[in-house]
Order: sequence, then C-alpha cells, then structure tokens
Amino acid sequence: MTSTSSPTLRRTKFGNLIKLDINSLDYHEDSDVELYNHHRHHHRLENAPATPSPSSYNTTPNASPYTSFSPWNQPISPFINSPWLQPSPPNSNQTGLLGSLVREQGHVYSLAVSSDLLYTGSDSKNIHVWKNMQQFSGFKSNTTGLVKAIVVSKQRIFTAHQDGKIRVWKLHKNNNEYKRIGSLPSTKDYIVCSMNMKKYVEIRRKKKVPWIRHFDVVSCMSLDEESGMLYSGSWDKTIKVWRLSDYKCMESFNAHDDAVNAVAACYGGFVFSGGADGTVKMWRKELVGKYTRHVLVENLLNGENSVTSVVVADEGRAVYGGASDGMVSYWWRVMGNLEYGGALRGHKMAVLCLATAGKLVMSGSADKSICVWRREEDGEHLWLRVLTGHGGPVKCLAVEVEEDGGDEEVVNDQRWRLYSGSLDKSIKVWRVSENAYQIINR
Repeated sequence: MTSTSSPTLRRTKFGNLIKLDINSLDYHEDSDVELYNHHRHHHRLENAPATPSPSSYNTTPNASPYTSFSPWNQPISPFINSPWLQPSPPNSNQTGLLGSLVREQGHVYSLAVSSDLLYTGSDSKNIHVWKNMQQFSGFKSNTTGLVKAIVVSKQRIFTAHQDGKIRVWKLHKNNNEYKRIGSLPSTKDYIVCSMNMKKYVEIRRKKKVPWIRHFDVVSCMSLDEESGMLYSGSWDKTIKVWRLSDYKCMESFNAHDDAVNAVAACYGGFVFSGGADGTVKMWRKELVGKYTRHVLVENLLNGENSVTSVVVADEGRAVYGGASDGMVSYWWRVMGNLEYGGALRGHKMAVLCLATAGKLVMSGSADKSICVWRREEDGEHLWLRVLTGHGGPVKCLAVEVEEDGGDEEVVNDQRWRLYSGSLDKSIKVWRVSENAYQIINR
C-alpha cells in the first residue's frame, strides 16, 4: 500500500517542549494538566498554515526528543468541576449536551462503553461503572497510578495501568460487583519466562527484563474480536499481542523510536500505531516461518509532532491520526491503497483523543473542545460542530449508537451518543447526528 505526497512544509516543533530522562520511571499523575498549561502559553495555532502530506517529512531514527508524552508534575489541578447541566429535551434531535457526570476522585483519563454500561478510569485508581447516567457499580485497583485505557470484551473488562500491567475484571451478576480474574501477563507465565535468560530483552543501561511484560506505562489498547487478540502499546516503545482465550503473550515487537501512544486493530489483520516519535505506522499480520508476526507495511506519517491518537473507520477505509500540533491527519483507501487525504484543522492545541461512528469523526483536545466532522463519500470532510463545556482538556472519547435511532422525518438519519472525559474531573454526554447541518465554514 502507498500514500501520496505533497510539498514539504516544516511545522512548529513540539518536541523541544517535552523532555524527560527515560532512565527515570517516576511518573506524575497530573502530567497532562501541566501539558495543557504548557500548550496554552506556548503552542497556539491561531494562523495554522495549510498542511502538506505527512509522508514528505523526514525524521532521523533514534533522534526523537520525546521520552514520554507527559513528563511534568503539577500538584494542584487548575480546573474546577463542571456543574450539573440540565439535559436537552428527550425529543430534541439537535446535536448538543445531554448531561454531565461529576466525580471528585480524579481526572478522567479513559472511557469505554458496552451495551448500556459506561466505564470510566481516572488517576484515583477507581474504575466507575455508569448506567442511564447514574452510578451502577465500580471497582478499584490496588496499584499506584492512573488507569490509562479500558477495553471491554463481552463479559470481561481490561484495564491498562501505569505499572506496566493489564488487569482483567469480570462482573458477578449476583451482587453487581466486579472481581479481578487475572492480569497480563499471568503470574505463572511471568515466572516461567523469568527462569529462562534467553527470553530476556535489554532495555537500557544493560538492564534486562522478561520480554512478555511491559516495563513502562501501558498507554493504549485495541481489541481484535475477529482473531481473539488484544493489542497493547506502551511507553517502552513496544506493542504486545495477547491471546484472549488464555491471556498468553503471543508477540512483542518494537513499534516506534519513542513511546507508543495509540494502537488500533483493523479488519483483515492490519494494525495502526502512533508514537511520540511523530510517526503513524501500518502493520500487517503475516506468516513468517512457523510463526505469525506483524511486519511493517509503511510509515503513513513522518512528522515532528507527537502522535497522540489513532482510529480506524469504515473497516479500514479511512484512518485518522491526531497530533500534538492540533491537526488530525487522515488517509483514504483508493483502489486498495491508503492515500493521504489531508488534515482536519479545528483545534488550537494538542489533539488528545479521537473517536469514529458511522460517517462521523470526533476529536478531543487540550483546548477543552470537541470537534465533530462528517466524512463524505468522496473522502472530503465537513466540519459540523464544536462542542464546548468542559473546564479542562478533553482526554478521552467513547461513542455508541442512540437506541431511539434518529429523526423519523429525516431520511437516513443516524444519531449517536458521545461520551467525553476531561481533566476537569467530569464526564459529559452528548448527542451527535450524522445529518446535522454544517454551521462552521473553514
């Protein structure tokens, strides 16, 4: 597969703002708060120029200034809690806010929605479970640090943590309580691997660790239901592949020259990843000798700004990558090849998260807003809305179809329920419609 190119244009270099000694594993839970403040004063894009094809950028391997996406410490949050907001009328078909869920425990870093349940993770180590905008249940990890990512697979919930582990939970229906049923890797597998020095890998300063465990923050996860695999990305620069049937680590590969911030599994054995080294990469699962391995197909993006999020839409027909410069680059499949389509420019600060649903693309940013775009049949995008109301950076998004469908008077109307988590310690619930009229002109 190939991606097209256009003239080179040098972007503002964000890497000089983010530096940390990778030999230190000290992690500060409020680092994204400081990242927001740093962006607010130093990285506004009031007059952002047109963006060329990212494939025209050149980077030097192992020259990335990043060592993790969020290296600063801020002991006190500058944000206040969002107040409870009156929901929109039930019969309203307008895109907008439905309500807010406010918790005091910590900043919201991760969201996942499954059936009628919403799962939220924060730096308080709590995972809250919501149903019909009311707290339904919850559980707490006894580890230190925040919950970076949540993935739901049928009756199991996978949570990614700062300590390099992935924990597995299951709901006991008798008392609506969640119990931990395992971790990735399992204790048994880790001990067995630890006993064989051939299964150690060198990480730094001649230090070696077993290959089956992440030795830094697990920043992202993606589920491939078709193959029964879970992908995890880490600040240790690797992506690991886990078999859901027995929780075994099937593969680990060095994906980026710096922290892996995003991973997205796709139909057909393709996987897309984004890293702090400024790249978006496409991988394909292939049979190499006796084993199945992931091989690099191509670099879709070679930029100078940290890639913070990657999502795949329409079974791989479109791929989106959000970056710390506020841009969302996208690629469109044409005649079997992914071609660079352009960049969506709606934010003045870093894009922190992305979500797709039907024809819609949503981006959350450190500028506290959410942009809603609609993908047209020709690959072009219409900028429909800017959703505002959060008092802090929008760190995570999750979306599900709205059960009541859409407006019966509008042909092919499809409405979605969008959830957003923020460093203002709140979760907001929005309604977004594919047939919303465009109110923003570029």
